[in-house]
Amino acid sequence: MQLKARWMKILPGILLLLAAYGAAAQEAAVVRVDMVRNEPLLQTAPTIGRLVPEQSGMVSARVDGPIQEYSVQVGDHVLAGQAIAKLDQALLQAQRDAAYASLLEAQAILATQREELALAEQELRRLQRLRQSAAFSQARYDDQVRQVAISTSKLVESEGRIAVAQADLQLAETNLGYADIVAPYDGVITRRMSEAGAFVSAGQAIVEMLSDSQLEIEVDVPYQRIIGMIPGAEIEFLLGDGTRHTASVRAVIPDQNPRTETRPVRLIPLFNDIERPLAAGQSVTVLVPVGAPREVLTVHKDGIVVQPGGTQVYVVEDGAVSPRLIITGEAVGNRLEVVRGLKEGDAVVTRGNERLRPGQAVRILEDDSEQEGSAAKDGGEQAG
Repeated sequence: MQLKARWMKILPGILLLLAAYGAAAQEAAVVRVDMVRNEPLLQTAPTIGRLVPEQSGMVSARVDGPIQEYSVQVGDHVLAGQAIAKLDQALLQAQRDAAYASLLEAQAILATQREELALAEQELRRLQRLRQSAAFSQARYDDQVRQVAISTSKLVESEGRIAVAQADLQLAETNLGYADIVAPYDGVITRRMSEAGAFVSAGQAIVEMLSDSQLEIEVDVPYQRIIGMIPGAEIEFLLGDGTRHTASVRAVIPDQNPRTETRPVRLIPLFNDIERPLAAGQSVTVLVPVGAPREVLTVHKDGIVVQPGGTQVYVVEDGAVSPRLIITGEAVGNRLEVVRGLKEGDAVVTRGNERLRPGQAVRILEDDSEQEGSAAKDGGEQAG
């Protein structure tokens, strides 16, 4: 009788607890879902490439002469038009002065020829006025006509000498300007080929330089994969520090290596934030497309729950969840290819799936603020 009395006292409490547990079990879990959808999958193969400058090579002297001074050292960064070296100008200046003197002489001769022609024409006109008089001499008139022709010819000859003298002067001034050797583009001096005092000939290298501000990527791509390197296509690549960047294909060089069966491809890199300076010849890993993109069914990676029995997700159906075992394939960004187990349009739980039970009712979260409020409420209830 005493035992029965004790059970009668605690039974209401047990029933109350069971009711509370049942009510809690019926409360819908708040979750976020993501729809299974098709995504383009592009498989790639990592291929080692290198950074190459758009411009590089030797800067040579354009005229003969001894080097008077160098204005740069190896490693200096120069701008287009900046002085690199200077040749001795004494001889070039003398040649320019001689050309100018020749021009002045030719101009003086031309002035004299013009006066002689004017005088010959004046005499010819005087003889023409005497044609009807007894003092007219036909022989003298004919001689004067020939004299005018000769003076005209000399004048044309002098004008030609003027043109030659002007060209010689322009050439001498151009050569004098070539005594200042300047950078043809922005870049870095990588090597000095001579020293001050050395005599150089036209065409002889003075320095070697390369453009460090305009770099391209060159990668040797196997012939079978050239189909994916379409000019203008965006390709991903990685630097040595692991940072990922994109580049666009500029050109496929039609020069196949018979030993490796590869063709060089040039890409224009689009760098993100660079923490370390870049250099010509630096290795990069280009993710070369293996083939054309294909459409695959994908699920968000946050929906994956790894269980001892395999990979599963929770799919929302009629307000409740049911587990699905799936088989995944390649990664597509923050999603995974679904080989088996789901169909397009399935609503997969991506947040709140850690404590779900098969058949549990759920309420789909529309925004983060709702979940934060729900979490705060749960926390307050647990604290109470």
